[in-house]
Amino acid sequence: MDLLKREVKDHWYVQYEEASFPFIQKGWVLPMDRWKEFDPFIIMAEDWFKKGAFADHPHRGFQTITYVIDGRLEHIDNGGGRDILQPGDVQYMNAGSGARHAEEGVEDDIAHTLQLWLNLPKELKNTDNSYQNVYSEEAPEVAIECGKVKVFSGDIAGAKGPLQSVVPITLTEVSLDEGASYVHVIPENHNAFVYVLSGELEMGENHVQLSKHGTALLSFKENGDAKKGSEFHLKAKTRRSKILIYSGVPIKEEIVPYGPFVMNSMEEIKQAYRDYHEGKFGPAAR
Repeated sequence: MDLLKREVKDHWYVQYEEASFPFIQKGWVLPMDRWKEFDPFIIMAEDWFKKGAFADHPHRGFQTITYVIDGRLEHIDNGGGRDILQPGDVQYMNAGSGARHAEEGVEDDIAHTLQLWLNLPKELKNTDNSYQNVYSEEAPEVAIECGKVKVFSGDIAGAKGPLQSVVPITLTEVSLDEGASYVHVIPENHNAFVYVLSGELEMGENHVQLSKHGTALLSFKENGDAKKGSEFHLKAKTRRSKILIYSGVPIKEEIVPYGPFVMNSMEEIKQAYRDYHEGKFGPAAR
C-alpha cells in the first residue's frame, strides 16, 4: 500500500526578543496570526524565565502541552497540584471550563520551555480541567538504527505514549546520529509541524534542511483516512540531531484567542472574564 509522502509546506526560524526580568527571552515557534494553518494547534511559545514570571493566572477553552528544554519548572494549580518538572519532561493541562495555575522557575534556575496551545472543539470547551505530568523516563523509547524515538503521545513506531489529551494528538521526540535516517509514520489526515531542538536535519520529500530553532509545517491530506498512515522522511546531517514532531486532526472551527482564553466568539471571551472576576475559577494557585 502506497502511503502519502509528506513534504515541508513552509519553514522558518524562530525570532527571539529579550524581555524584562523575571522574563529573560521569548520567541514564537507558532505565531498567533497563523492559527488557521496550524489547526488544531493555536500557538507555541519558547520562553526563558525565572521565578515570578508566570504566577497565578487563568485559562479557559483550550489545552496546553509544555515541554521542558532546560532548567526546572514548578507547576502549581488551585486544585492542590504541585510538582517540579525536569529537562525532557512534559506537562499537559486541559483548561476546559476554567483553570488557575502558576508555572515558575525553581530557586535561581532559568526555566526554558516550549508551550503549545491546543484547541478544544466547541462541545468540549466546558469540560472539567485536568493535569497530567509525563516524566521523560515514563515515555517509551524505541531504538532505531543510529538513534531513538521517544513517544509522549499517540501510537508511534509500535509504542503508545502515556499522554492522554482530550483531543488526541501525537508528540514524538526523535534523536539521530549523523547520517542516520528515519521514516516517521502518522495518520494522513493529521496536520503536523516540527521543531528542531539541536543539530541539522534534511526532511520531507522536498529535502528541506533545517537546523536548531527551525520550524516546519508539513503537507497532509485534509480529508484523508484516519486509519491510513503517511510517511515523513528525516536524515540527520550532524551529530546529536534532535527534533520534536507534533500532529493532530484539524477541528475546523472559528476561534477567538484573547488574552488567556480561547473561545468561539467574543461574547464567550467576555463571559470568561466575568466568570473569572466573579471567582468562578476558584481560589488562586499558591
